[in-house]
Amino acid sequence: MAAELIALVRHDCPVCDQLLPRLDAAGVRVLSQSGPRETAAQAERLGLASVPELDEELEVSARFDPDAVPALLLVDDGEERGRVEGIHLERLEALLAEAGVALELEGLPDVRPGCASVTREPLVADRLAARRARAEGRIRSRELEIGELEEVLEALHDRGVTDGLPVVPPTPERVVRMLGGTSRDPREVVGALPPYEGQATVEKVAANAVMAGCAREALPVVLAAVEAACAEEFALHGLVATTYPAGPTVVVSGPFASAIAMNSRGNALGQGNRANLTIGRALQLAVRNLGGGRPGDEDRATHGQAGKVGSCFAERIEDSPWEPLSVERGLAEGETGVTVFATEAPRVIVDQLAREPDGLCASFAQALESVAHPKQRLAFDALLVVGPEHARVFREAGWSKQRVRERLFELTHSPARDVVRGAGGSPEGVDPRFVDDPDMPVAKFASPDRISIVHAGGDAGLFSMVYGSWAAGEIGSQPVTRSVEPWR
Repeated sequence: MAAELIALVRHDCPVCDQLLPRLDAAGVRVLSQSGPRETAAQAERLGLASVPELDEELEVSARFDPDAVPALLLVDDGEERGRVEGIHLERLEALLAEAGVALELEGLPDVRPGCASVTREPLVADRLAARRARAEGRIRSRELEIGELEEVLEALHDRGVTDGLPVVPPTPERVVRMLGGTSRDPREVVGALPPYEGQATVEKVAANAVMAGCAREALPVVLAAVEAACAEEFALHGLVATTYPAGPTVVVSGPFASAIAMNSRGNALGQGNRANLTIGRALQLAVRNLGGGRPGDEDRATHGQAGKVGSCFAERIEDSPWEPLSVERGLAEGETGVTVFATEAPRVIVDQLAREPDGLCASFAQALESVAHPKQRLAFDALLVVGPEHARVFREAGWSKQRVRERLFELTHSPARDVVRGAGGSPEGVDPRFVDDPDMPVAKFASPDRISIVHAGGDAGLFSMVYGSWAAGEIGSQPVTRSVEPWR
């Protein structure tokens, strides 16, 4: 097959207008990136002998992917041998000579940049990228067919893929754009999500991140959180199915949190920050849509709590008195980690008077005693979020995180007589059969390490927060940390 010269143009490009009559006179095959009406109008306006062909579905434009039009392409047996975009007389003459085409060039400027190719328009580029990804098998999820008269948000809600709040429709274009946030293969399996062991591929997690409203830069954190939640020791199946009002809380520690504009300061546990809110929500949507954990069916929480929509915040490490949680849990300094905890909703601890660490620990200990129930012992863990003003007390005294943790463990012991069933009029508590000595101290937590401590919050206010856990340790869920770096 002989080499062929092809020209790509668009109807609203003045540089194309300048070159088109000459292409038409020379019989060069011209393909228009515009629609039929606009293409015909351009041909009539310029007095062309023939109307340019339409580049149906932009197939040729997508294949050769020019930055600008007019684009003259020399194609031999389907392979490109040369091109000129815009007007550049010296290069045009060389390309025409190679193609054996005589084209009148007199009167053209020596150099004139062209107009942006339609394929460079963001929405078009996204559509073409999605089509290419589907053709290459990089995205495989089935698409929901939404009727022409259906309202998309209502249709998604009716099909049961939302958490009750509006979601961003996960079109193929949006999913492919989201996948640009990771270098991993979209077909790779991140993990199996309970309760039905749904295969959480990178692509499917990305689709749920789209629905949650994530920016694509946050996708690596979502992927790391899903990976952590799928770990056997996190016991996500039990967490989904329990009647206890607990759900995953994601704590992000490391420089990547700042890079994606996560909030570790004022209102870090609340509203107002896109990354915080959407990362937690993306995890919960993945559990619902990929694992099958639906409220009222598989999710049997008696009350639930707002954190079951999504719970996520960043650790404030730049001025923390302690090493980051990620480093404490085995990751390298400077490496960003995601730690997933099974928690109830957080509660505030107010102590505006303590100026030395023992007194502040005493206040913290009393709040920690209330996790689940003051007379529930050994079955629950806690996540303590120490605010900056409280953290300053420990910094100035030189207390390490481990020292704080050990002191809290010491202070959360109670005599058996105070936590046995019936004590204080409450039937809850330790079975009397296990109490030989009423004065025996009974620990609230199984060990000091069952009290996790992070630094976060705003500068104003002598407040800290405590999350109680779901059933802990070997009988329930253990915190799991995973690195974000492999998912970038």
